[in-house]
Amino acid sequence: MKRLLRVVCLTAFHLAVLPGLAGAQNPAPPANPGNPGAAPRDSRSDAKALAQTIDRLIVASWEGNNVKPAPPADDSTYLRRLHIDLGGRIPSLLDIRDFLDNDDPNKRAERVEKLLADEAYARHFAAIWRAVMLQGTMNNQFGNFQPGFEAWLRQRLQSNMAYDKIVHELLTVQANNGRMGNPGLNGGSPVGFYFANENKPENLAGATSRVFMGVKLECAQCHKHPFAKWTKNQFWEYAAFFSGVQQINRGRGGVAANPQSREIRIPNTDKTAKARFLTGAEPVWKDGVPTMQTLADWLTAADNPYFARAAVDHVWSYFFGTSLMEAVMEPSEDLPTHPQLLNLLAKEFAAHNFDLKFLIRAIVQTQAYQRASGTINAHRDEVLLFARMPVRGLSPEQLFDSLAEATDYTDPYANQQQFQQQQFNGGPMAPRTQFLSKFTSQDRRTEWQTSILQALFMMNGKFLAERTKLDHNKSLFTIATAPTSTARRVETLYLLVLSRLPRPDESARMGRYIESGGATRDQRQAIADVYWALLNSGEFLLNH
Repeated sequence: MKRLLRVVCLTAFHLAVLPGLAGAQNPAPPANPGNPGAAPRDSRSDAKALAQTIDRLIVASWEGNNVKPAPPADDSTYLRRLHIDLGGRIPSLLDIRDFLDNDDPNKRAERVEKLLADEAYARHFAAIWRAVMLQGTMNNQFGNFQPGFEAWLRQRLQSNMAYDKIVHELLTVQANNGRMGNPGLNGGSPVGFYFANENKPENLAGATSRVFMGVKLECAQCHKHPFAKWTKNQFWEYAAFFSGVQQINRGRGGVAANPQSREIRIPNTDKTAKARFLTGAEPVWKDGVPTMQTLADWLTAADNPYFARAAVDHVWSYFFGTSLMEAVMEPSEDLPTHPQLLNLLAKEFAAHNFDLKFLIRAIVQTQAYQRASGTINAHRDEVLLFARMPVRGLSPEQLFDSLAEATDYTDPYANQQQFQQQQFNGGPMAPRTQFLSKFTSQDRRTEWQTSILQALFMMNGKFLAERTKLDHNKSLFTIATAPTSTARRVETLYLLVLSRLPRPDESARMGRYIESGGATRDQRQAIADVYWALLNSGEFLLNH
């Protein structure tokens, strides 16, 4: 679909926006001289100021397009959205009650800080970044390295390690360690990224350029793409940086082939390509410095015109389900929609030392993020213009963990990495792993759909059937047996599952069903029926 906004042509975007970004990304002096890698001390106020600037740019893009923004989301909707996005699951009953009863005008910002400080943030975003970084490799023969890779990410996110440091460590793990090590156990390892890409230079070139620079370079591996600017020669010059990585020998690790290798033979030719950065610049080689470290230093530098841009687009796409640079990632005649916004986010992210929490704070404090998802004027591009919050499909992890929260289920294997590794190696699967195996992440979360298998699993699966029985669910049993009114039972069910109070018509309809005993003429079973229906509703299955 053609983008509504035609701000600049694709060529002009490369020539004008990127060089400007390179100059703008030189970071400001650190606010904490004793710890240059730390986020500035005024990170929270800076994030709020950035949120306001983001909103001004978005509103400016509506001019002449007859766009009417959706109103702000109510507290219940916002709280549910925020908990799912930052913690990976719906809020608890106590969280909802506390938030709705709180009259503090700053309660939304304070809730953001509470969630970012919780260990659930690191656990959830480790799964998000694992999916981003291992995109397209999830189901290959090296998928059993996912738990170790995710554990490594979780540790770094827990300490709020800067994004550039995370990526630098990932890229240089072979150069620094010499050996691949064990990617699954002992606290995790980033080498799963190499295994997932089969340690092939061409695979690693495509994956690192796409994930860490927002450049879909693999299109040029064999021929020049009709819309993209990259050439076959540029692809192999970049792949040459990976020519010395350890080669896989029947799935087992070994010593890196040649950490100093700087050239690669182009397949089916008698030509070789020498390592060169995508900007066309020649690397400055230093004696004894591995080739991959030279690449990592360049790729994660604050003045790299691609690195910060790709990172902020991953985060923005996660929260809004829409990429700011899709026309660059998927070369076509379409144009980038909000180049100024992309430029601003990249500049501020680099200036704040690639602090992921700073970036998240800014995004979730925008009016754009806090808008309702209901359609106001049926404008076909209102989601692309961020005039309303899109309805997004839950990731498989978010769906299971929200089910666990709503059904009072505790996963006994949640933090046992060795058991998780055994599952990936063909051992017995815990309920969460069985559940995730039925669901696949959607490439476009705003175009969510389920399969017949997934729908049957939700409606008839053993896990949900067990969790909606009174004798297997303490919360449900309490709701059904406590001395209270039918209206209060319905209210509690809605808060527990949908994180909101029922509307008067819903309360009346569900109340009549419960008091009649439903199909079995048993009021307790009728309560369980209402509970099951809410868990299978589209409102529960989506983030809105």
